[in-house]
Amino acid sequence: MPEAPNSKDKVGMICRALRRAIIEQALEPGAKLPEDSLGERFGVSRTIARYALGQLASEGLVELRRNRIAVVVTPSWQDARDIFDIRMDLERLIVRKIAGKLSSSQIARLKAHVEAEREAHDGPNAVSIRLATEFHIMLASMTNSPVLVRYVSEIAYRCCLTLSLFSRPHSSECGISEHISIIEALQDGDANKAMSLMHSHLDSVANRALVEPTPARGRDLLDVLAPYTEEAT
Repeated sequence: MPEAPNSKDKVGMICRALRRAIIEQALEPGAKLPEDSLGERFGVSRTIARYALGQLASEGLVELRRNRIAVVVTPSWQDARDIFDIRMDLERLIVRKIAGKLSSSQIARLKAHVEAEREAHDGPNAVSIRLATEFHIMLASMTNSPVLVRYVSEIAYRCCLTLSLFSRPHSSECGISEHISIIEALQDGDANKAMSLMHSHLDSVANRALVEPTPARGRDLLDVLAPYTEEAT
């Protein structure tokens, strides 16, 4: 029996909630994500829950195992540097393509997002990391290239999870100022400067990462997802 016409919206809602819960470390690596529990939490069928888990698996945040068991992925520190190097090349391409081509409304959206980053400055480190990642994905979306959006999103979310788990505490203010400088270079149409700033910014982000795994907390899945369910609807 086919799902309701709004099933795509429901999949997106579940993805947003789980993505935030994973990146903000409410769900620790290795945590199981049963389809029936997700269906109960979000009020959807197991089929819709399965589609959402598949989407998150394509982003590198969830691992799909045998017998339809899904778990939060455990990032490999050995692969982290390679992922960041790939990301730097991708995002240098992004800013080169959009430098000098953004509308005033797009510039305003970017600045509004940076302001949201600033407001979260004194909050949990994982929230700041998530917002910073969303800034980069927003830049990719402004290329109007589905391929670039897909690859940047996947790589950025993987980096985001690595940072949430392994990075040492730091002030997010430096990242915010770097984002502002990138926006200014894009607005001025200076592609070379934008690429240089992006490379330096992401290299600094990568160098902040240390091997400091977050200890597992073992909380109940439905309790963990309660606040994220409300925010995603």
